[in-house]
Amino acid sequence: MSTTAKPQQNGDTTENKTSHVPSFDQAFTENCIKAFGPKTSPRSREVFSSLFRHIHEFAREVNLTMDEWMAGQELLNRTGEMWANSNHKRNEMHRLSDIFGLESLVDEMAHKSMAETDEVPTSSAILGPFWSPNAPWRELGASIIDSPAPGGLVTLCHGKVIDAVSGEGIPGAVVDFWQASTNGKYDFQDPDNQADNNLRGKFKCDKNGEYHFYCLRPTAYSLPTDGPAGVILNLLDRHPMRPAHIHVMVSLAVQLAVICIQQANIRFSRSREKDTDPAQRKSTPTMTLTLPPTLFSLSRMILLSTSRS
Repeated sequence: MSTTAKPQQNGDTTENKTSHVPSFDQAFTENCIKAFGPKTSPRSREVFSSLFRHIHEFAREVNLTMDEWMAGQELLNRTGEMWANSNHKRNEMHRLSDIFGLESLVDEMAHKSMAETDEVPTSSAILGPFWSPNAPWRELGASIIDSPAPGGLVTLCHGKVIDAVSGEGIPGAVVDFWQASTNGKYDFQDPDNQADNNLRGKFKCDKNGEYHFYCLRPTAYSLPTDGPAGVILNLLDRHPMRPAHIHVMVSLAVQLAVICIQQANIRFSRSREKDTDPAQRKSTPTMTLTLPPTLFSLSRMILLSTSRS
């Protein structure tokens, strides 16, 4: 008996046709979410449902291998070990959040401020791990340099806090400054060379909203590279140098027990690393003016929006 082949349609035969088989169990992620208990709060359910979906989709998208999954676990384990073994001084999780840009993104969403004028308030920046609530009050014109800093240049820092809406100076606004020494370390990282609260100080602006004091000219410094943050920077072929900068927090008592606070990183425009900060920090650019050789002056106007919703 002879048979005749069935004519091909569209260049295909029945034998070559295969139905699409999903590579993964498409119901797995939703089943994980359905396992949440009935007492899960609405916000927790929203956050973790989204987290589960995104992290599962990430693993599927990059086809995450077992070795890569284990390497990620080991990195997080080491992050926790460094925190515990350093008596809570090495916060590598904070640095990883910086490198991924997550902290800056959350800060931007939380503190985005829009004024009713063309003037844009100074961008907020994350508080970071080196702020201290114990910074001493100092008189205008005083120095925050309490310990010698080899190679340091004494700097006159002055500026004005103004209302972004009215353009007027804000008398009584508090500016809280802190910076690293010339060796790239903050006071509590360097107890052998720096006194407590070295290079820290809080000042109350004068009747015109102006402030001035002496500090060190900021210098670039390296993030520690002996921990998980260093591993990630190396994998991404990124340098660990933070640009020269000084931190400032501006606060204002606008009502009883209500404080309006804004943080910023002020970077020096001469810093070569200013556009490639490994910590992904948003910053405020500066204007600089060179005075006699040992005195460097930084002038910056900080705009603090006092409008309230």
